[in-house]
Amino acid sequence: MCQYCVDENTIKVTKYEVMGKLPDPFLFDDGTRVKTKADWEKRREEMFKTAVELQYGTMPPEPEFLEIEPLYQSVVESYRIHTGTREKPVVFTMYVKGADRADKRPVVIDGDMCFDYPFDKKYTSIFNDNGITICLFNRCELAHDTDSRGIGHGQLYETYPEYTFGALGAWAWGYSRCVDALEKLGIADMSCVAFTGHSRGGKTAALAGVLDKRAAIVNPNETCAGSCACYRVHMSAIRENGEEARSETLSDLIRNFRFWMGPDMGKYAENEAALPFDAHFIKALIAPRVLFVSEAASDIWGNPVGSWHTTMAAKEVYKFLGAEDNLLWYFRKGVHFHHHRDLEMLVNVIHHVKYGEELNSCYSKTPFAQPELIFDWKAPAEK
Repeated sequence: MCQYCVDENTIKVTKYEVMGKLPDPFLFDDGTRVKTKADWEKRREEMFKTAVELQYGTMPPEPEFLEIEPLYQSVVESYRIHTGTREKPVVFTMYVKGADRADKRPVVIDGDMCFDYPFDKKYTSIFNDNGITICLFNRCELAHDTDSRGIGHGQLYETYPEYTFGALGAWAWGYSRCVDALEKLGIADMSCVAFTGHSRGGKTAALAGVLDKRAAIVNPNETCAGSCACYRVHMSAIRENGEEARSETLSDLIRNFRFWMGPDMGKYAENEAALPFDAHFIKALIAPRVLFVSEAASDIWGNPVGSWHTTMAAKEVYKFLGAEDNLLWYFRKGVHFHHHRDLEMLVNVIHHVKYGEELNSCYSKTPFAQPELIFDWKAPAEK
């Protein structure tokens, strides 16, 4: 067995509360139910209003323009991106390593240059040594990751003041602008674009994957509340090191990071059961494209049981769309970090999608005994 693989005894759940059943993604707002794939496209538009616009605010629009200014072209290529509106342009820097213009490679886009791990040489080599280009940017150039009475700050708020997006929406917008730039530059295989990010960056990657269908693979890593976990599940567990910890709740998220979210999410901080959506809606909105959810067993703040529940719920949507094999998930041993093993697993997914490489044996194993599902609906049988 791989040293990172889990089994149901890896952590011990000590507290487990369910605030309500997961809403049915196949149920229209008028009470009727999805019957066909054409119905699903209409239902998807309804889900967007709650899972995206309620949760994260109204999203910034497509830019009026995008221009690329080369800064340095060697081992690591750097480009200054000018975009947004002509009246109030947005400027940020994009870094590319491992591009091959003669043999365009799959590309991973990661906005986490505000963290330290992208500066680890092994981080980039895991991708580059496996024939994958890495594209990095610092999402905090678009919106600051600092709080001032719950109000967001940064360039993008000044460019689009009429929208209600929080920082997560601003950061997700940056992923799409990197896709725009890579398309213009012609330095990557645009049929195999992957979005990834860790923690708040993982939240961002998931949202970016919902917003931009050019992402063939979406890999949110250990997102905690506000993306892949579950608002309706609260849990505590004993970690691998013997310490007990609890999961992050919506109240925690709003108290600490209100500026990440949409302006109305605070209304549900003590009433998660009233939410018209949960994290399975975000996962389902990525379908039928490849979604790879990566988690850590001892990241209890990340709510491992809740993340599993919402993945199981999203799986019904993938089944309905005939894309069940495109929903992949795994837990590794260890704590909250964008671990080298997480990157290696993403490489495995990319090679599986692009080249038909066999998936390794670490997927679909939980570090806890699986509880009863917290939903009783199923994918419709399409007529």
